[in-house]
Amino acid sequence: MALEIDITDPHVSLKQQARELLLQVYDPEVGLDIINMGLVYNIDYIEEENTIRIVMTLTSRGCPMGPMITQNASEVLQSAFPDKDIHIHLVWEPAWSAEQITEEGRQALGWM
Repeated sequence: MALEIDITDPHVSLKQQARELLLQVYDPEVGLDIINMGLVYNIDYIEEENTIRIVMTLTSRGCPMGPMITQNASEVLQSAFPDKDIHIHLVWEPAWSAEQITEEGRQALGWM
């Protein structure tokens, strides 16, 4: 489930900026950012609630770095968008697998 941002969305600029910011958030166990890990499934802006909502997963339910990863994601977005609410929504379906790592991520890990 690759993260895709619809360029016709009226909030495309905000979503792309959020995506770029999330490139700064790393899974420390793997050493790769959460975008290229394929952990972020959706970035949405709910205008009525003035909320940026990130739908993401972790490599496993028991991921010991999970709280740190979600906190870092929230903090990096909140610092760039101080006037917006940030909501990180963790989901477990579909489950994450290494197949979700982007081509760029595979190159960074030396898998290609």
